[in-house]
Amino acid sequence: MKLHYYPDTDSLCVEFRSEPGGQALEVTDGLQVDINAAGEIVGFDIGRASSRMDLSTLETNSLPLRSTRAG
Repeated sequence: MKLHYYPDTDSLCVEFRSEPGGQALEVTDGLQVDINAAGEIVGFDIGRASSRMDLSTLETNSLPLRSTRAG
């Protein structure tokens, strides 16, 4: 899983699979779910992210991580 923040558009993309989504479904204003051809969730796109959530801290609990990286 990867998180991508784009300050120029204030959008946060949560990528679950490193493949393109075939379809984007708008769940609510500013929140899209990207789905591949098999109907699996590829990721989320969150618009106006900085006004919707606190982007200053990232916390994980009990994830079976093999590696972590911060950029």
